[in-house]
Amino acid sequence: MLFYDCSTAPNPRRARMFIAEKGLAIETRDISIAKGEQLLPAFKAVNPRATIPVLVTDEGTVLTENLGIAAYLEARFPEPPLMGRTADEKGLVMMWNAIAEQQGGMPVAEALRNSHPAFADRAIPGPANYAQIPELAQRGLDRIGRFFDLLEERLSESPYIACDHFTLADISTFVFVDFARVVKMRVPEGHTATRAWYEAIKARPSAQK
Repeated sequence: MLFYDCSTAPNPRRARMFIAEKGLAIETRDISIAKGEQLLPAFKAVNPRATIPVLVTDEGTVLTENLGIAAYLEARFPEPPLMGRTADEKGLVMMWNAIAEQQGGMPVAEALRNSHPAFADRAIPGPANYAQIPELAQRGLDRIGRFFDLLEERLSESPYIACDHFTLADISTFVFVDFARVVKMRVPEGHTATRAWYEAIKARPSAQK
């Protein structure tokens, strides 16, 4: 297998943590988004959509989305289970992973890509250029605050995001919560359940990857 990573971006970090939790050692190539290496012909020959992460399987299949990468690795290396053990757990993991992406990851991306000068005309990842829309940045910040409130409600009743044990949903949520620092958003002091969960995930070896 071959893993295309970017050490500074949140989505590759999600895959990197999943790989680490599985205890796998996969050959890795780092692609610098800051240098625009994802837009170079050499990388676009691997993934024409110019996004990272990418996992090339031993069979030569090119997987370009976190969920596809996770599903492949979970099927090939089922222990430890990170995507649920029972039908109910599998459904909860997928549900909360989608919530993390749509209500956590997307707002952070909106806020960052529509405000930071480094993303001028690069408001959306991929091969096409899109202009920034400042109003979307403000909406993103508001949505992040609401996401933090949602997490506090959930983690006040459950030790982990989806189930009673660590899963892919915790990886996705942790990475997005951590990455929110780039738009100066942090878990509020009063959100004690979320802060305790965050510190516990941060202490895992995979979070250091």
